[in-house]
Amino acid sequence: MTDTASPAQSTASTYYDRLWDAVIAIDERRAVDTVLAALEEGVDPETVLLDVVGGVQRRIGAAWAANEISVAQEHAATAINERVVVTIGGQLPRPQQTRGRVTVACVDGEWHALPARLLAEVLSLRGFHVDYLGAQVPAPHLITHLHRTSPDVVALSGSIPTRLPVAHATITACQSAGVPVMVGGAAFGPGGRYASLLGAQAWAPDARAAADRLAQGPLPRTSSHQPIDDLPHLADQEYTLVSRTSTQLVRTVFAGLEERLPEMRDYTDVQRQQTARDLADIVDFLAAALYVGEGSLLNSFVRWTADILAARGVPAASLTPALSLLAAELRDFPRATSLLASAQAALAAHLS
Repeated sequence: MTDTASPAQSTASTYYDRLWDAVIAIDERRAVDTVLAALEEGVDPETVLLDVVGGVQRRIGAAWAANEISVAQEHAATAINERVVVTIGGQLPRPQQTRGRVTVACVDGEWHALPARLLAEVLSLRGFHVDYLGAQVPAPHLITHLHRTSPDVVALSGSIPTRLPVAHATITACQSAGVPVMVGGAAFGPGGRYASLLGAQAWAPDARAAADRLAQGPLPRTSSHQPIDDLPHLADQEYTLVSRTSTQLVRTVFAGLEERLPEMRDYTDVQRQQTARDLADIVDFLAAALYVGEGSLLNSFVRWTADILAARGVPAASLTPALSLLAAELRDFPRATSLLASAQAALAAHLS
Protein backbone atom coordinates (compact mmCIF):
# COMPACT_ATOMS: atom_id res chain seq x y z
CA MET A 1 0.00 0.00 0.00
CA THR A 2 1.31 3.45 -0.91
CA ASP A 3 1.79 5.86 1.98
CA THR A 4 -0.01 9.06 0.97
CA ALA A 5 0.58 10.95 4.23
CA SER A 6 2.35 14.28 3.84
CA PRO A 7 5.59 14.91 5.79
CA ALA A 8 3.68 17.23 8.13
CA GLN A 9 1.02 14.59 8.76
CA SER A 10 3.66 11.95 9.39
CA THR A 11 5.42 14.24 11.86
CA ALA A 12 2.18 15.00 13.69
CA SER A 13 1.40 11.27 13.80
CA THR A 14 4.78 10.58 15.38
CA TYR A 15 4.14 13.08 18.15
CA TYR A 16 0.60 11.76 18.60
CA ASP A 17 2.05 8.32 19.29
CA ARG A 18 4.63 9.74 21.68
CA LEU A 19 2.05 11.77 23.58
CA TRP A 20 -0.22 8.73 23.87
CA ASP A 21 2.61 6.70 25.35
CA ALA A 22 3.40 9.49 27.81
CA VAL A 23 -0.14 10.05 29.10
CA ILE A 24 -0.82 6.32 29.43
CA ALA A 25 2.38 6.05 31.46
CA ILE A 26 1.13 9.04 33.52
CA ASP A 27 4.36 10.83 32.73
CA GLU A 28 3.55 14.53 32.66
CA ARG A 29 7.13 15.68 32.09
CA ARG A 30 7.46 13.43 29.02
CA ALA A 31 4.07 14.62 27.73
CA VAL A 32 5.10 18.27 28.02
CA ASP A 33 8.46 17.60 26.41
CA THR A 34 6.70 15.83 23.54
CA VAL A 35 4.47 18.75 22.57
CA LEU A 36 7.29 21.25 23.00
CA ALA A 37 9.44 19.14 20.68
CA ALA A 38 6.62 19.09 18.14
CA LEU A 39 6.42 22.87 18.20
CA GLU A 40 10.18 23.19 17.93
CA GLU A 41 10.15 20.93 14.88
CA GLY A 42 7.69 23.27 13.22
CA VAL A 43 4.44 21.37 13.57
CA ASP A 44 1.62 23.90 13.22
CA PRO A 45 0.33 24.89 16.69
CA GLU A 46 -3.30 24.20 15.72
CA THR A 47 -2.28 20.74 14.56
CA VAL A 48 -0.52 20.11 17.87
CA LEU A 49 -3.57 21.26 19.82
CA LEU A 50 -6.33 19.64 17.80
CA ASP A 51 -4.77 16.61 16.12
CA VAL A 52 -2.08 15.62 18.61
CA VAL A 53 -3.55 16.59 22.00
CA GLY A 54 -7.17 16.44 20.87
CA GLY A 55 -6.61 13.19 19.02
CA VAL A 56 -5.00 11.57 22.06
CA GLN A 57 -7.88 12.76 24.23
CA ARG A 58 -10.41 11.14 21.91
CA ARG A 59 -8.41 7.92 22.08
CA ILE A 60 -8.43 8.10 25.87
CA GLY A 61 -12.22 8.21 25.83
CA ALA A 62 -12.41 5.27 23.45
CA ALA A 63 -9.95 3.27 25.56
CA TRP A 64 -12.02 3.87 28.69
CA ALA A 65 -15.20 2.81 26.90
CA ALA A 66 -13.49 -0.40 25.75
CA ASN A 67 -12.33 -1.08 29.34
CA GLU A 68 -8.71 -0.86 28.24
CA ILE A 69 -7.91 1.76 30.88
CA SER A 70 -9.43 2.45 34.28
CA VAL A 71 -11.37 5.51 35.38
CA ALA A 72 -8.32 6.60 37.38
CA GLN A 73 -6.09 6.29 34.30
CA GLU A 74 -8.61 8.25 32.23
CA HIS A 75 -8.70 11.04 34.81
CA ALA A 76 -4.91 11.16 35.10
CA ALA A 77 -4.41 11.19 31.33
CA THR A 78 -6.99 13.94 30.90
CA ALA A 79 -5.39 16.02 33.64
CA ILE A 80 -2.01 15.68 31.92
CA ASN A 81 -3.50 16.75 28.58
CA GLU A 82 -5.05 19.79 30.25
CA ARG A 83 -1.67 20.81 31.66
CA VAL A 84 -0.08 20.18 28.26
CA VAL A 85 -2.52 22.62 26.69
CA VAL A 86 -1.64 25.22 29.31
CA THR A 87 2.04 24.71 28.51
CA ILE A 88 1.43 25.13 24.78
CA GLY A 89 -0.53 28.32 25.41
CA GLY A 90 2.28 29.74 27.46
CA GLN A 91 4.89 29.01 24.81
CA LEU A 92 3.21 30.52 21.76
CA PRO A 93 3.31 34.17 20.73
CA ARG A 94 -0.14 35.69 20.54
CA PRO A 95 -1.24 37.68 17.49
CA GLN A 96 -2.91 41.03 17.89
CA GLN A 97 -6.52 40.65 19.06
CA THR A 98 -8.35 42.12 16.09
CA ARG A 99 -11.18 39.68 15.43
CA GLY A 100 -13.64 40.41 18.19
CA ARG A 101 -14.36 39.01 21.62
CA VAL A 102 -15.59 35.46 22.31
CA THR A 103 -16.71 33.97 25.61
CA VAL A 104 -16.01 30.24 25.73
CA ALA A 105 -17.81 28.25 28.42
CA CYS A 106 -19.18 24.82 29.25
CA VAL A 107 -22.84 24.19 30.02
CA ASP A 108 -23.59 24.04 33.73
CA GLY A 109 -23.06 20.43 34.82
CA GLU A 110 -20.59 19.77 31.98
CA TRP A 111 -17.23 18.74 33.41
CA HIS A 112 -15.54 17.77 30.12
CA ALA A 113 -13.73 21.06 29.71
CA LEU A 114 -10.84 20.13 27.42
CA PRO A 115 -12.76 20.60 24.11
CA ALA A 116 -13.73 24.11 25.20
CA ARG A 117 -10.17 24.84 26.29
CA LEU A 118 -8.83 23.70 22.92
CA LEU A 119 -11.29 26.00 21.16
CA ALA A 120 -10.25 28.91 23.35
CA GLU A 121 -6.59 28.36 22.49
CA VAL A 122 -7.28 28.08 18.75
CA LEU A 123 -9.40 31.23 18.73
CA SER A 124 -6.69 33.09 20.63
CA LEU A 125 -4.10 31.95 18.10
CA ARG A 126 -6.31 33.32 15.34
CA GLY A 127 -6.49 36.78 16.85
CA PHE A 128 -9.71 36.70 18.88
CA HIS A 129 -9.99 38.16 22.37
CA VAL A 130 -11.06 35.08 24.34
CA ASP A 131 -12.60 34.82 27.79
CA TYR A 132 -12.37 31.16 28.77
CA LEU A 133 -14.68 30.44 31.72
CA GLY A 134 -14.05 26.69 32.02
CA ALA A 135 -16.28 23.80 33.10
CA GLN A 136 -19.73 23.87 34.69
CA VAL A 137 -20.59 27.54 34.29
CA PRO A 138 -23.95 28.40 35.92
CA ALA A 139 -26.09 30.51 33.61
CA PRO A 140 -26.50 33.45 36.07
CA HIS A 141 -22.72 33.80 36.36
CA LEU A 142 -22.33 33.57 32.60
CA ILE A 143 -24.92 36.29 32.04
CA THR A 144 -23.23 38.55 34.60
CA HIS A 145 -20.00 38.11 32.66
CA LEU A 146 -21.72 38.95 29.37
CA HIS A 147 -23.17 42.17 30.76
CA ARG A 148 -19.74 43.16 32.03
CA THR A 149 -17.71 42.31 28.92
CA SER A 150 -20.15 42.60 25.96
CA PRO A 151 -18.64 39.82 23.80
CA ASP A 152 -19.57 39.32 20.17
CA VAL A 153 -20.53 35.68 20.70
CA VAL A 154 -20.76 32.93 23.29
CA ALA A 155 -19.26 29.58 22.33
CA LEU A 156 -21.04 27.02 24.50
CA SER A 157 -19.66 23.50 24.83
CA GLY A 158 -21.57 20.40 25.91
CA SER A 159 -20.86 16.69 25.62
CA ILE A 160 -23.57 15.33 27.93
CA PRO A 161 -27.04 15.17 26.31
CA THR A 162 -28.74 15.05 29.70
CA ARG A 163 -27.71 18.70 30.11
CA LEU A 164 -29.64 19.81 27.01
CA PRO A 165 -32.48 21.40 29.03
CA VAL A 166 -29.89 23.44 30.92
CA ALA A 167 -28.17 24.30 27.64
CA HIS A 168 -31.52 25.49 26.27
CA ALA A 169 -32.05 27.78 29.24
CA THR A 170 -28.51 29.11 28.86
CA ILE A 171 -28.92 29.78 25.14
CA THR A 172 -32.15 31.65 25.87
CA ALA A 173 -30.51 33.72 28.61
CA CYS A 174 -27.53 34.66 26.44
CA GLN A 175 -29.78 35.74 23.59
CA SER A 176 -31.93 37.74 25.98
CA ALA A 177 -28.72 39.52 26.95
CA GLY A 178 -28.20 40.36 23.28
CA VAL A 179 -25.35 37.92 22.62
CA PRO A 180 -25.59 35.25 19.88
CA VAL A 181 -24.63 31.67 20.67
CA MET A 182 -22.58 29.06 18.85
CA VAL A 183 -22.71 25.56 20.32
CA GLY A 184 -20.61 22.46 19.87
CA GLY A 185 -20.03 19.05 21.36
CA ALA A 186 -21.62 15.62 21.30
CA ALA A 187 -24.57 16.75 23.43
CA PHE A 188 -26.06 18.58 20.46
CA GLY A 189 -26.46 15.42 18.41
CA PRO A 190 -25.32 14.24 14.98
CA GLY A 191 -25.01 17.21 12.66
CA GLY A 192 -25.96 19.53 15.51
CA ARG A 193 -29.64 18.57 15.24
CA TYR A 194 -30.44 19.74 18.78
CA ALA A 195 -28.57 23.00 18.30
CA SER A 196 -31.18 24.05 15.78
CA LEU A 197 -34.05 22.79 17.93
CA LEU A 198 -32.85 24.80 20.91
CA GLY A 199 -32.33 27.92 18.83
CA ALA A 200 -28.57 28.44 18.75
CA GLN A 201 -27.44 30.75 15.95
CA ALA A 202 -24.69 28.36 14.88
CA TRP A 203 -23.24 24.92 15.50
CA ALA A 204 -19.78 23.57 14.77
CA PRO A 205 -18.64 19.92 14.77
CA ASP A 206 -15.19 20.72 16.16
CA ALA A 207 -12.89 23.52 17.25
CA ARG A 208 -11.34 24.04 13.82
CA ALA A 209 -14.76 24.40 12.18
CA ALA A 210 -15.92 26.76 14.95
CA ALA A 211 -12.88 28.98 14.48
CA ASP A 212 -13.37 28.96 10.71
CA ARG A 213 -17.01 30.01 11.08
CA LEU A 214 -16.25 32.83 13.50
CA ALA A 215 -13.43 34.04 11.27
CA GLN A 216 -16.00 34.59 8.51
CA GLY A 217 -17.69 37.33 10.52
CA PRO A 218 -20.06 37.89 13.43
CA LEU A 219 -23.09 35.70 14.01
CA PRO A 220 -26.53 37.27 13.56
CA ARG A 221 -27.97 38.58 16.78
CA THR A 222 -31.49 37.63 15.79
CA SER A 223 -32.67 34.05 16.17
CA SER A 224 -35.50 31.76 15.18
CA HIS A 225 -35.22 30.52 18.76
CA GLN A 226 -38.31 29.23 20.53
CA PRO A 227 -38.84 30.21 24.15
CA ILE A 228 -38.50 27.20 26.41
CA ASP A 229 -42.22 26.90 27.07
CA ASP A 230 -43.01 26.97 23.35
CA LEU A 231 -41.59 23.55 22.46
CA PRO A 232 -45.00 22.02 21.67
CA HIS A 233 -44.26 18.50 22.90
CA LEU A 234 -43.43 19.78 26.40
CA ALA A 235 -47.07 20.74 26.99
CA ASP A 236 -47.82 17.23 28.28
CA GLN A 237 -45.49 17.81 31.27
CA GLU A 238 -43.95 14.34 30.89
CA TYR A 239 -40.42 15.72 30.91
CA THR A 240 -41.07 17.68 34.11
CA LEU A 241 -42.74 14.80 35.90
CA VAL A 242 -40.08 12.26 34.97
CA SER A 243 -37.32 14.65 36.01
CA ARG A 244 -38.93 15.40 39.35
CA THR A 245 -39.48 11.72 40.19
CA SER A 246 -36.18 10.38 38.88
CA THR A 247 -34.84 9.36 42.30
CA GLN A 248 -37.97 7.38 43.14
CA LEU A 249 -38.01 5.79 39.68
CA VAL A 250 -34.44 4.57 40.16
CA ARG A 251 -35.27 3.09 43.57
CA THR A 252 -38.36 1.31 42.27
CA VAL A 253 -36.66 -0.12 39.20
CA PHE A 254 -33.65 -1.21 41.30
CA ALA A 255 -35.95 -3.11 43.66
CA GLY A 256 -37.71 -4.71 40.71
CA LEU A 257 -34.40 -5.82 39.22
CA GLU A 258 -33.43 -7.50 42.47
CA GLU A 259 -36.57 -9.62 42.17
CA ARG A 260 -36.03 -10.45 38.50
CA LEU A 261 -32.28 -11.01 38.68
CA PRO A 262 -31.44 -13.19 41.71
CA GLU A 263 -27.71 -12.80 41.03
CA MET A 264 -27.98 -9.17 42.16
CA ARG A 265 -28.31 -10.40 45.75
CA ASP A 266 -24.65 -11.37 45.60
CA TYR A 267 -23.51 -7.99 44.23
CA THR A 268 -20.83 -6.12 46.14
CA ASP A 269 -21.56 -2.61 47.39
CA VAL A 270 -19.57 -1.23 44.46
CA GLN A 271 -21.61 -3.27 41.95
CA ARG A 272 -24.87 -2.13 43.54
CA GLN A 273 -23.77 1.48 43.40
CA GLN A 274 -22.79 1.14 39.75
CA THR A 275 -26.13 -0.47 38.91
CA ALA A 276 -27.96 2.41 40.58
CA ARG A 277 -25.84 4.90 38.60
CA ASP A 278 -26.63 3.07 35.36
CA LEU A 279 -30.34 3.23 36.13
CA ALA A 280 -30.09 6.92 36.98
CA ASP A 281 -28.38 7.53 33.64
CA ILE A 282 -31.19 5.72 31.79
CA VAL A 283 -33.81 7.87 33.52
CA ASP A 284 -31.82 11.03 32.81
CA PHE A 285 -31.48 10.15 29.13
CA LEU A 286 -35.18 9.33 28.96
CA ALA A 287 -35.90 12.79 30.39
CA ALA A 288 -33.59 14.39 27.82
CA ALA A 289 -35.29 12.46 25.02
CA LEU A 290 -38.66 13.68 26.28
CA TYR A 291 -37.32 17.23 26.29
CA VAL A 292 -36.08 17.21 22.70
CA GLY A 293 -38.94 15.00 21.55
CA GLU A 294 -36.72 12.45 19.84
CA GLY A 295 -36.21 8.77 20.64
CA SER A 296 -32.87 8.42 18.86
CA LEU A 297 -31.16 10.11 21.81
CA LEU A 298 -32.28 7.37 24.23
CA ASN A 299 -31.72 4.61 21.67
CA SER A 300 -28.13 5.67 21.10
CA PHE A 301 -27.45 5.80 24.82
CA VAL A 302 -28.91 2.33 25.40
CA ARG A 303 -26.76 0.84 22.62
CA TRP A 304 -23.68 2.61 23.99
CA THR A 305 -24.41 1.38 27.51
CA ALA A 306 -24.80 -2.18 26.22
CA ASP A 307 -21.33 -1.96 24.68
CA ILE A 308 -19.87 -0.52 27.91
CA LEU A 309 -21.39 -3.32 29.98
CA ALA A 310 -20.18 -5.98 27.56
CA ALA A 311 -16.65 -4.58 27.69
CA ARG A 312 -16.76 -4.92 31.47
CA GLY A 313 -18.05 -8.49 31.43
CA VAL A 314 -21.60 -7.56 32.49
CA PRO A 315 -24.44 -9.15 30.49
CA ALA A 316 -25.85 -6.33 28.37
CA ALA A 317 -29.18 -8.19 28.30
CA SER A 318 -29.68 -7.00 31.88
CA LEU A 319 -30.75 -3.69 30.36
CA THR A 320 -33.89 -5.31 28.96
CA PRO A 321 -35.69 -5.88 32.29
CA ALA A 322 -34.57 -2.43 33.46
CA LEU A 323 -36.25 -0.79 30.48
CA SER A 324 -39.32 -2.98 30.94
CA LEU A 325 -39.66 -2.11 34.62
CA LEU A 326 -39.24 1.58 33.88
CA ALA A 327 -41.92 1.40 31.20
CA ALA A 328 -44.28 -0.26 33.68
CA GLU A 329 -43.74 2.57 36.15
CA LEU A 330 -44.45 5.13 33.43
CA ARG A 331 -47.39 3.33 31.84
CA ASP A 332 -49.57 6.44 32.15
CA PHE A 333 -47.04 8.52 30.18
CA PRO A 334 -47.66 7.90 26.45
CA ARG A 335 -44.53 9.57 25.12
CA ALA A 336 -42.29 7.97 27.73
CA THR A 337 -43.64 4.48 27.12
CA SER A 338 -43.25 4.98 23.36
CA LEU A 339 -39.65 6.07 23.78
CA LEU A 340 -38.91 3.11 26.05
CA ALA A 341 -40.49 0.68 23.60
CA SER A 342 -38.30 2.11 20.86
CA ALA A 343 -35.25 1.77 23.12
CA GLN A 344 -36.07 -1.86 23.87
CA ALA A 345 -36.38 -2.59 20.15
CA ALA A 346 -33.08 -0.82 19.45
CA LEU A 347 -31.39 -2.82 22.21
CA ALA A 348 -32.77 -6.13 20.94
CA ALA A 349 -31.54 -5.38 17.42
CA HIS A 350 -28.15 -4.32 18.79
CA LEU A 351 -27.74 -7.52 20.78
CA SER A 352 -28.94 -9.88 18.04
